[in-house]
Amino acid sequence: MGILNEEVKKQLTSILSQLKSNVGIAYFTQEFECPTCRDTHVFLDELTALSPRLSLVSYEFRKDSARAKELGVERIPAVVLLDNDGKDTRIKFYGFPGGYEINSFLGAILEVSGIKESLPQTLSARIAKISKDTHIQVFVTLGCPYCPAAVMTAHRLALENPKIRADMVEASTFTPLAIKYNVSSVPKIVINDRVELIGAQPIEAILDAIEKL
Repeated sequence: MGILNEEVKKQLTSILSQLKSNVGIAYFTQEFECPTCRDTHVFLDELTALSPRLSLVSYEFRKDSARAKELGVERIPAVVLLDNDGKDTRIKFYGFPGGYEINSFLGAILEVSGIKESLPQTLSARIAKISKDTHIQVFVTLGCPYCPAAVMTAHRLALENPKIRADMVEASTFTPLAIKYNVSSVPKIVINDRVELIGAQPIEAILDAIEKL
């Protein structure tokens, strides 16, 4: 049974027709002990069929552990976006990127393809100065209307600076991880396991937190 109905497919086809360059999707899954892996795979199959600029490669998390390590994949289901040259963009989605998060997923695909708004020079300069390895985790739920904005901000930072990697983490899929970080409301942003922010923070607030690390 499919995930996307025909009307949604038409809408997505229109959005994806804007892609300026190819975007690769690396999907990590396994047959057992992963309740959401099948639906995620079906969704990705249906989505990539809507645009010739999208390509999907699926990996078995344990069997393809070397590839998982190369892309920094630590859990499943995991979706990693690759640029036109097949290089890691440091953008990850842990969990099914549906519900409201389809907005952040489509937004990330568009940005990786080259469709993105220019940032003010002052912000670009601050992002470029970040020299420490920075890991941003954004905990979300698929029914949260405020979460995609937080995810998109984190992913934009990852696109702008190779020292930054950013993950969407679906809290109900990864309950032990959500408990570890005391996620009681979403979106919750965790930076390098040291700084925690609640809510869809503006990019300036996230930069402030990174600069204080």
